[in-house]
Amino acid sequence: MRPAAFACALTLFLPVSAFAQDPPPKIPLFVIDLHGTVPRFPEGQALVDSRASLTSIAELPGAGLGVQGSVHIYPLRWRVITFGIGGEVAAGSASQTPPEGSTAGLVATTERFRTIGTQLSFNFGNGNGWSYISGGIGASNWSLVPTGTPETPQDTERLKTINYGGGARWFAKPHLAFSFDVRFYAINPGSSYFGLPGSPRTTLLIIGAGVSVK
Repeated sequence: MRPAAFACALTLFLPVSAFAQDPPPKIPLFVIDLHGTVPRFPEGQALVDSRASLTSIAELPGAGLGVQGSVHIYPLRWRVITFGIGGEVAAGSASQTPPEGSTAGLVATTERFRTIGTQLSFNFGNGNGWSYISGGIGASNWSLVPTGTPETPQDTERLKTINYGGGARWFAKPHLAFSFDVRFYAINPGSSYFGLPGSPRTTLLIIGAGVSVK
């Protein structure tokens, strides 16, 4: 019985050992990301001064919620680096309502950010999971209005935007991964409207987490 038991155990062990020794898969040809996000909208007097309807920094919303989607392809590998190219869209919003008993004259406001852009990435790892740093260029809208009022030309102007950041993906299943991304959006200053200064040059931080599909 002992030789038979040993043979059975060896039979079960061999595939595991062979699998463990197999090289990890390469980073796949393409990946799609879908994230929920937390955008951190900037605050400052220069932003207040660019809007006729605002009077105080206390009216600026701060953090909000949003979504982020991207598609990437990985056509080239060199040593430990896999190069990727792709594009993303992201949108987020936040609202602020003055508390009861606050200073008279404060208004409820809604702030929105929408962007579309390209990305070049440098990826490190394999098909089971990898980290990356990336950056690109695109355009965005940065809107800030009293809640319930229409947007002005300041809020719909297309602003040149550079994005940069990094993140990682972990594939617990063959085609589905948990992923996260931390990204900065450097937004060009806006144009002057209605005799007011344009929106200031700023950097918006967005933290996202969700799923990736390969």
